[in-house]
Amino acid sequence: MRKGGPFLALAAAETLSLSGTRLSTIAIPWLVLSATGSPVLTGLTAMMEMLPYVAAKALSGPLIDRVGPKRIAVVCDTASVAVVMLVPLLDWLDLLGMPLLLPVVFAMGVLRGPSDAAKQAMVPDIAELAAVPIERVTGLVGAIERLASTAGAAGAGALIGLIGPGQALVVNAVTFAAAALIVGAGIPGLRSMPEPCGLPQARPSSYLGDLREGWRFLRGDAVLVSIVIMVATTNLLDQAYHAVLLPVWTQSSGHGPELLGAMFSAFTGASIAGAAIAAAIGERMPRLVVYTVAFLLTGFPRFLVIALDAPLSLIFLTLAIAGFASGFLNPILSAVIFERIPKPLTGRVTSMNAALCFALIPFGGLVGGALISMIGLAAALSLTGLTYLAATLFPLALKSFRGFDKPITQS
Repeated sequence: MRKGGPFLALAAAETLSLSGTRLSTIAIPWLVLSATGSPVLTGLTAMMEMLPYVAAKALSGPLIDRVGPKRIAVVCDTASVAVVMLVPLLDWLDLLGMPLLLPVVFAMGVLRGPSDAAKQAMVPDIAELAAVPIERVTGLVGAIERLASTAGAAGAGALIGLIGPGQALVVNAVTFAAAALIVGAGIPGLRSMPEPCGLPQARPSSYLGDLREGWRFLRGDAVLVSIVIMVATTNLLDQAYHAVLLPVWTQSSGHGPELLGAMFSAFTGASIAGAAIAAAIGERMPRLVVYTVAFLLTGFPRFLVIALDAPLSLIFLTLAIAGFASGFLNPILSAVIFERIPKPLTGRVTSMNAALCFALIPFGGLVGGALISMIGLAAALSLTGLTYLAATLFPLALKSFRGFDKPITQS
């Protein structure tokens, strides 16, 4: 039980914070779309949160290695409570316009980036404490992420319909507060200021030196570079889909936020099963084959059924299949990444890797909004879906991905 305690604490904290975050990713775009009717402004708002999120995540790596991931996660989640509460407060005072909303979502992104990076950096140490394979821990974390997203999406649709998108963010603030308390009480300090272990050179003592060292290691690993290129592209398209394309389709079809939440829940709910299977047998799966097939099922079909304005039954079936396949992605991907990074560099390399994978997300909403304005909703969905298909086939053309199936043991 002692070994499993930190993992249970991380699982509970992730469930709470991700449930709240999923609520905000539905509530804020719906708030802007309902108030302005503009897909472009909806995309701009998403960019104002994700751009600082990516930058803060990339820059937080050396601090995580120096201070320790626990402290960073607790501080950022605690500060997020106050920032998120500004939205329902301003909404209650009838002051919540775009000039005030944009700085608030900017601050939300600044705090979420380091918090998410810190929780991710805890995974290798928690796997070691629990004495289980890294694939099992990343699979369980993936299942938890999807369970949290499912609960958050399902609750978000009903809650937004009941009390409005602005007031619904009170729940988001509560989840951040609970996550900070659980991490603070249930997870040990883990590592901070680790000593180099078999690295070719001593770890630089300056912050910028730490940042450069993480960049040099990441840039020199062909598998990590290939992962960044592929995931960054699909993340851009996913953000366009989630932040603008799907909300606009939902509203233009005469439906409300309840259906939007239900569609997100269908996807993430089915993904729990995929992540659970990945957790159980992940270390025995052929990584590249499973990863490629899962991405093919996860991406293009979702865009196609919406573009064709298919019946809701077919849309939900497609989302369920896509969600199940997506459950295999992050457990495999995370295991590959953690295996290739020496422990003393975990914070800065994982943070930089995640930030680069997220680097195009801030522009996804703008891309989605601009495409709708220029070529219409159906054509925008078709174009983004075909681009997603091309991106999912990308690994097959790269020699560097031959190392995807080869675990590396770092000393």
